[in-house]
Amino acid sequence: MPELAEVEFFRRRWQQAPPGPIVRVHAHERARVLRGVPSGALRRALAGRPLRSSETAAKQMLFRFGPRAWLGVHLGMSGELRVEPADYAPARHDHLALFTARCALVYTDPRMFGKILLHLGPAAPAWWARIAPPVLSAAFTPAAVAAFLRRRGRAPLKAVLLMQERFPGVGNWMADEILWRAGIHPRRPAGALRPAEVRALWRECRQVCRQALRVIAGRGGKLPPDLNVAIPKTWLFPHRWEDGGRCPRTGVPLRREVIGGRMTCWSPGRQKP
Repeated sequence: MPELAEVEFFRRRWQQAPPGPIVRVHAHERARVLRGVPSGALRRALAGRPLRSSETAAKQMLFRFGPRAWLGVHLGMSGELRVEPADYAPARHDHLALFTARCALVYTDPRMFGKILLHLGPAAPAWWARIAPPVLSAAFTPAAVAAFLRRRGRAPLKAVLLMQERFPGVGNWMADEILWRAGIHPRRPAGALRPAEVRALWRECRQVCRQALRVIAGRGGKLPPDLNVAIPKTWLFPHRWEDGGRCPRTGVPLRREVIGGRMTCWSPGRQKP
């Protein structure tokens, strides 16, 4: 599933497309991602309006077309956004394509676990404001993290890091990376951390989010050519699914196991039970 940095990567793809008003809307009438959003409503709301701005929050995106049309996008497990030529013919899994005179903004989702939302009005939709404060915001404090961990004291840390109401945008690979860097075992009960460990967890949450945005989503207005970017070998990420993968810090073979309902990778030499 796309996480914080991947979502920002895809947002920038659409935002950096050649500008111009929408002249045609293609939508798969029965696609599950469009449930609750009739294709006719999309056409009426977006036709003639240019993409004015966009932003990300957690694993979601919000695009503003003209002064009153807001398009919410959740990529689910397999969704992505692309920019294609203006004469592009939408394929089977391209459930939404917004055509301008110069390009096509395409949403594709083979497994259809994503979702498209439409809101009309001068202000952003209420559901957008309810998304938890970003990990890189001032509201994400060690005290807030400690209180959240206490409330879920018996749950394994891996499962708690995936809870979007406190760790928005953090998904499976980022949770493994955070715990590996902090030197904390993914099965540790959330309420069992010492104050120094809570602060290490808070620090690594922010570090991983910051570095992932820089490496995966690019800097300034420059995007990487695709998501197969050169993530440093000093991270856990390049080794976590390797056959015979080893911890880049200790050299010890990595372990994999389902924890909190998700496949998890950790280093026994660094993350003690």
